[in-house]
Amino acid sequence: MGNLSTPNSVQKLQMALHAKAKAEAGYRFYALYDKISREDILARSYAQCRSNKGAPGVDGQDFGDIEAYGVERWLGELALALRQETYRPDPIRRVFIPKANGKLRPLGISTVRDRVCMTAAMLVLEPIPRVRLRRPEDKLRSRPSTGAIRLPSRAKRPTGGDRGGRTVVPWPPGSG
Repeated sequence: MGNLSTPNSVQKLQMALHAKAKAEAGYRFYALYDKISREDILARSYAQCRSNKGAPGVDGQDFGDIEAYGVERWLGELALALRQETYRPDPIRRVFIPKANGKLRPLGISTVRDRVCMTAAMLVLEPIPRVRLRRPEDKLRSRPSTGAIRLPSRAKRPTGGDRGGRTVVPWPPGSG
C-alpha cells in the first residue's frame, strides 16, 4: 500500500470521462454509478484513504480491522452493496477539537466505508467539472469570512440572501 500512484485503468477511465466532457459540452453522464463500484476504483480509493490515516467513525472500524478481515473481501462486499444499490452512508461521529483561542471546534468523522465511497465518487466525478468549469466566472468560490459559497452567475439559484447582485448560499445548508 506504499505506492499511491494512480493505476493505469483508473487514469484511462478519468481521461475518457474528461475527453467526453470536453468534446460534448452538453453531454449528460447518466451511468456513472457503476464506475464507482469498479474494483480498481475502490482499491485506489482505499489506498488513498489508508494513506490519510484518520480515526474510526461511529462503527469503530479502523484500517487495522479491515486488514485483519481482508481488504479484498471488504472491498468486494462494498462493491456488491454499491452495485445492488443497498449502500447507505453511516451517521457522522462528532468530536470537538481545541482551537488556539481555547474554544472547541466541531469535527465530523465519517466511517472508513463512507470515506472510501466518497473518494471513489471523487475519482469518477472529478474529471467532468474540471472541463465544464474552466472559466473563473463559472467556478464555485468559497467565501471563508461568511461561510458561504458564491454560485456562478448563470447557475439556477436556490433561495438565499441577495448581496450585491449575487446570490449567496449559506454553507452548510441550513446554517444561515
